[in-house]
Amino acid sequence: LLLLTAALIEEHRFVADELRSRYRHFVVDEYQDVNPLQQRLLDAWLGARDSLCVVGDPDQTIYSFTGASAKYLRDFPRRFDGTEMVRLVRNYRSSPQVVALANQVVGSGKLEAQGPPGPDVTYVESPSEADEAGAVAARIAGLRDGGVPASEIAVLYRINAQSESYEQALTAAGIPYVLKGGERFFERAEVREAVILLRGAARAADDVEESLPNGVTQVLATTGWRPDKPPAGTGAARERWENLTALVRLAETHAAERPNDDLSAFVADLAERAAAQHAPTVEGVTLASLHAAKGLEWDAVFLVGLVEGIMPISHAVTPVQVAEERRLFYVGVTRARRFLTLSWATAREAGRRPRPRSSFLEGLAPRAAAPPSRPGSKTTKTAVTASDPVLFERLRTWRTEAAKELKQPAFVVFTDATLVAIADARPASEAALRKVPGVGTSKLERFGADVLALLAE
Repeated sequence: LLLLTAALIEEHRFVADELRSRYRHFVVDEYQDVNPLQQRLLDAWLGARDSLCVVGDPDQTIYSFTGASAKYLRDFPRRFDGTEMVRLVRNYRSSPQVVALANQVVGSGKLEAQGPPGPDVTYVESPSEADEAGAVAARIAGLRDGGVPASEIAVLYRINAQSESYEQALTAAGIPYVLKGGERFFERAEVREAVILLRGAARAADDVEESLPNGVTQVLATTGWRPDKPPAGTGAARERWENLTALVRLAETHAAERPNDDLSAFVADLAERAAAQHAPTVEGVTLASLHAAKGLEWDAVFLVGLVEGIMPISHAVTPVQVAEERRLFYVGVTRARRFLTLSWATAREAGRRPRPRSSFLEGLAPRAAAPPSRPGSKTTKTAVTASDPVLFERLRTWRTEAAKELKQPAFVVFTDATLVAIADARPASEAALRKVPGVGTSKLERFGADVLALLAE
């Protein structure tokens, strides 16, 4: 469309005269993300005129994979003599705490906060991705209870495949959500196809390996997916690979929590997850990739999955590519008005091989920012420990049984961080239990009586 429109104006004078007589003055927003073809069309519209205003920020150039370049913005004064430059350095959106962090991310002090002070930026380290999602859901519940509308809260991630954990955690917590810029996880074509193949393999059951993760991997391999061969770069092929890889991670988590389950049980679990996530949603928490969040803003923002290989993404290997990932991180930070939480998990599953947090956090986040790791796990960095380890263990044992009965992951009941808070507070009434971070109304109704009975013992 862009190419043909530009060619019409360039090659047919009557088209150029008609359009230029109708459209005389131009304003281009997000000019740092213009690509050569878009610039060609703009030049064709303009002709010999210079009634043009552009707005942009080189620190927010995040679409170079589409050919976008900030050079058009930087070279603008040289191209148009007499250009008037207006530097927009006053930030009216975000609190001084958020602005200060944004300046640190890009290594400049260009932004000047104009708003009133807000809360400090929060850093949360969790032992697993499931715990991270559960902790985010718990904090969101706390914000809602504190008066922040769900529509003013966003969870932002680097790749769309990360959304499944948060769709599940928010659903379990009874928090409505809206997925922006993509289909829900189980509605994506490759995921639907994979679930159909897994269902067929579960019925046959003859050629599937005994290990659940290996069996899922074997089935997905028939689609051409390979766990050790991600497609290079970005785009649809890479996203397809990430989504199928997310299914394998779900199988690994399922096997760790319910080692006796077979492929049929896993397929049934996928069906339950899909049914919950396909429920009609009202206005709720926004789930979006960092690219889809561009130009938007919320009172509270959670930047999640901040680990090496995700942020920056694994295929960002050159200094130029890593610099663009840092700009993407900067875009995410500046979406927040008042509440900003940065979170990461030290492993995909608690006790599994650790992974480093994002290098972008160096100099920003404290080294100890975690809820306690699960007893016996390899994660040793903790910022919080239960004051009564025996009570904490009894709560964890109860949670395991409750999760098995519900056929849900353990974090759906309560995260480790919430169990620590319960053990420390020792609430003796529903009113006191409701005040514990991560409990909230829906979980109080489902689990409150059992927890209070256990505490009373």
